Amino acid sequence: VQLQAYGGGLVQAGGSLSLSCTFSEQSTKIIGWFRQAPGKEREFVAGIRWSSGSSEYADFVQGRFTISRDTVKIKVYLQMNNLKLEDTAVYYCAADPQDFGIRRSRYAYAYWGQGTQVTVSS
Repeated sequence: VQLQAYGGGLVQAGGSLSLSCTFSEQSTKIIGWFRQAPGKEREFVAGIRWSSGSSEYADFVQGRFTISRDTVKIKVYLQMNNLKLEDTAVYYCAADPQDFGIRRSRYAYAYWGQGTQVTVSS
């Protein structure tokens, strides 16, 4: 499965960005968004089940982010609103070919895109 994340950029605190993830294999079960800030571990942000669209979010999202999918374009989106300085990170999309639930461990995801930088400025 090949994935590509894009849509990152520089935004002021309180602003919005929309990330997109394209992937090559429609049999993928779960798509997750992760992020990694400098010096920190890669952490789960949100995940979506491709078949049903059900989703889960990390606690720190606090209603600011929305994950969605387009089954025609074979894309997953991450709409990020009210961005904070601490949201600055490289954001990755990843694919879990199995469905054991929307898992939050990075090790559950077998396939990864290259990442896109999100920088939130004050």
